[in-house]
Amino acid sequence: MSQNLGAVVDTYLAHLGVERGLAANTLASYRRDLRRYLEDLTARGRRSLDEVTEDDVIAFLGSLREGDAEHRALVASSAARAVSAVRGLHRFAIKEGLVGHDPAHLVSPPRQHRRLPKAITVFEVERLLAASGPADAPLTLRNRALLEVLYGTGARISEAVGMAVDDADLDPGEAAQVRLRGKGGKGRIVPLGRYAKNAVDAYLIRSRPLLAAHGRGTAALFLNARGGRLTRQGAWEVLQGAAERAGLSGVSPHMLRHSFATHLLDGGADVRVVQELLGHASVTTTQVYTLVTVDKLREVYAAAHPRARGRPGGTG
Repeated sequence: MSQNLGAVVDTYLAHLGVERGLAANTLASYRRDLRRYLEDLTARGRRSLDEVTEDDVIAFLGSLREGDAEHRALVASSAARAVSAVRGLHRFAIKEGLVGHDPAHLVSPPRQHRRLPKAITVFEVERLLAASGPADAPLTLRNRALLEVLYGTGARISEAVGMAVDDADLDPGEAAQVRLRGKGGKGRIVPLGRYAKNAVDAYLIRSRPLLAAHGRGTAALFLNARGGRLTRQGAWEVLQGAAERAGLSGVSPHMLRHSFATHLLDGGADVRVVQELLGHASVTTTQVYTLVTVDKLREVYAAAHPRARGRPGGTG
């Protein structure tokens, strides 16, 4: 390994540790990444940073993602960190006047795949809702109303348990709707479908008064067995209990929110409408759900189109 290259890296790491105050773990990761970079450059016959070309940096990035006999392939996030370390090294060398050009400034780190939100099917949602508990028991009526609201409005769990009775507008002569208070206290009005409306009606009439009798009086819509406001943890336990009875695993309140958005888009809803319903500040946040529906479209196309699988489809 060239002493010149190694000396520059050592100086850069010292700069990061002393002047930039990088955490020890981060510094150790940078040291490993840059040592691997130097090994790669040395193998290419480079003796100084001045000799490094953009192609060298691109090739190094490729080796990170592919791996070799001595190094395992890195996932996108780890490769991106290594590229960040390399770019930082070359910027530092330019700033310090050690080299005359920066071969890494146009090399972008690998794009990290967005983790697509998970959703359950409409059939699984129906199984979940049907598993609220023993028929007509006060807590069962509450559980069913809570689950219907979570899925029927796409509410966050904090928004659902934060609702007051007055936030549910169930006037028989008007379309039912609820007011949800999202992040930063920002409120929004969301329509309430027939199933959710009927479930909340049944809960308010036949269950909530019985639960409220055990408490000291609260305006909260959803109550616990002691008559107080249902907590987030309590709502989570309601969902987990229903999921277990329905034979579903890994179901979370946020998954119901994901399912709400995915099923709307599958049904033809505009992404900006879904954005408003979810309370997203930016449509970019909502557009991740369109990736899910596009994947579904591809599956349907591949299974149904006569030319998608190479099956003879006539001469047209």
